[in-house]
Amino acid sequence: MQMRWSLNSLAWRSSATAVGLASLIGAWAGGSPARAEVNEIRIVRQFGIHYLPLVIMEHEKLLEKASAADGLKDLKVTWARLSGGASVNDALLSRAVDLSAGGVGPLLVLWDRSKGGKGDVKALAAVSDVPMTLTTRNPNIKSIEDFTEKDKIALPAVKTSMQAVTLQMAAARKWGPKEFERLDRFTMSLPHPDATTAMLSGVGQINSHFTAAPFDFIQLKQPGIHAVLDSYEVYGGPATLILLYATESFCNENPKTCRSVVKAMGEAMALVRSDKKRAAEIYLSVTKEKTTVEDLVSMLENPKIQFKLEPSATYPAAEFLHSIGRLKSKPESWKDYFFQFSHNLSGS
Repeated sequence: MQMRWSLNSLAWRSSATAVGLASLIGAWAGGSPARAEVNEIRIVRQFGIHYLPLVIMEHEKLLEKASAADGLKDLKVTWARLSGGASVNDALLSRAVDLSAGGVGPLLVLWDRSKGGKGDVKALAAVSDVPMTLTTRNPNIKSIEDFTEKDKIALPAVKTSMQAVTLQMAAARKWGPKEFERLDRFTMSLPHPDATTAMLSGVGQINSHFTAAPFDFIQLKQPGIHAVLDSYEVYGGPATLILLYATESFCNENPKTCRSVVKAMGEAMALVRSDKKRAAEIYLSVTKEKTTVEDLVSMLENPKIQFKLEPSATYPAAEFLHSIGRLKSKPESWKDYFFQFSHNLSGS
């Protein structure tokens, strides 16, 4: 059965019990003394095939294997899932987790707010370039200009998720920079699985959804649902959707572990490229989502979907967020919000 987590709780795969965020923080504070490299690492991700490399890492224990090969014996890896960039950021800042996987927008906001302190947050690497799709079951909506007060757009987190930021960028392009929030009043926060259920049901106030694979593929197979906007139209081409990030203090204290994480993620991406069927089988075995291996393979064969460590078109999002005042500091390049050991990547 698919399990879901509220914004204020985490459910760890190592236990059948949902553990509250507060109790996780308490457990962390009362844990073992600091050491050169941790013997346990806690990673949180969200929902969707754009997290596929992390799902594969979990199932195949790639991080455990990579860390052992790098001389870090018996590393315990604990995985959790949350919905929404604000939630994964809260988990990271509260030290309930060590690594968070989330959208470019949430990472940039966190980088800006933590900049200059011991808890500086930066990205280790990109996870995926996946287009986001704005779907609707309202036949009268042909473009973003057609949304009215009668329409509700579900997305992971209002204003903060990458879908919300991209929708604001689209509004600014359509109506001018001062109108970037014009569509915000139509949005509401809802996890992708729940929003997809609402869309497929054909009832309720939610008639639109800004989402990504596999949820957009699933919805667009149903008659009456059509696409309104593709995020690559907004960014002018492929753009990274998901990054993996951590505090600078954690990576400084655990450099080998962080490098093992990137190494393991690269191995997971290589598996996707070499055996899409196996990758799809792993994804379904972990997530229990209601789709088929064949459908997932079809998604993975879409040239728009890429899993690579190099970031693509993250800087336009940074420029936009700075222009609207959500970032106080404007980065000079993408390398400002990436750890130095990732600067050799060919990114943007």
